[in-house]
Amino acid sequence: MASDAKANSYEEARKQRVLENKRRFEDLGIINISKGLTDLTKSPTKTKERHVRLKSHEAFVAEPRRSSRARTQVPSYRDDMDIELPRGPRGRKSSNFNSSWASYLARPLAEVKSATYEERALALRCAEKLESNLQSGNPSFIKSMVRSHVYSCFWLGLPTRFCERHLPKSTVDIVLEDEEGNEYDAVYIGRRSGLSGGWRGFALHYKLDDGDAVVFELIKPTRFKVYIVRASECSSNGEKLPERSSMCSSQDNDAPSEVDNDSEETETTLKRHKKPVSKSRGSIKSKKGNPTPATRASSRQQKMRDEK
Repeated sequence: MASDAKANSYEEARKQRVLENKRRFEDLGIINISKGLTDLTKSPTKTKERHVRLKSHEAFVAEPRRSSRARTQVPSYRDDMDIELPRGPRGRKSSNFNSSWASYLARPLAEVKSATYEERALALRCAEKLESNLQSGNPSFIKSMVRSHVYSCFWLGLPTRFCERHLPKSTVDIVLEDEEGNEYDAVYIGRRSGLSGGWRGFALHYKLDDGDAVVFELIKPTRFKVYIVRASECSSNGEKLPERSSMCSSQDNDAPSEVDNDSEETETTLKRHKKPVSKSRGSIKSKKGNPTPATRASSRQQKMRDEK
């Protein structure tokens, strides 16, 4: 009973304290502030509607032309050629050349050739024989033709050493003379060491092909004597030179002619067109030039035979 009386007295004291605190809150106005805050939090918030702008797919309308004069046509400097290419099994056009490159060809695609490494090297050897047989003693060099020389672009770069020694450093007109004495004008650009204008007409007139070797002999300060060695003739004749004019002798001349052949350029041209050759396992020599175990064994056997 004593415990129940203590609990009741404690509960009554707590209730009186709560009532006193409520009166104090009412006197201070704190209850009204709390009610106002609860009303604000419970009030429904209005969500703003987003207006999405639709993209207009209207076509752009150009301003109409005011002048009655016909519009000037833009000139096209590309050679338009209608070439029928053979179709493959699936109906696609097949060609050994790039279509973008073929559109800039100055000759029909049927006449475009691609020389092999053997044909190019054989033509260079024939040209070297022809150059060594020249009797005039004038400076000369050999140039192996590639596609950019004879089919498109038509820029012929000359050996740098030859140009520094024998040709002017400015832009001059040069005459190209063939073996029959026909002359063709060309433009030599000294700062770039090459022939530009006029070389296109010469290459197209003689139908130079990829792999042909051309010997240039400087007979005058601004005049070249040009000898053409065709790769097709050398491959069929087996390094036999075709008939030439009296300027070339069939035998080697005793008086050495001044030959300014750029051997480095010839080697780089051949390396550029050379096919990679796979090395066999049973090679006789190693990379450093030392004999392999197979050659060592054979030398030992030879020594044993000599001792016996």
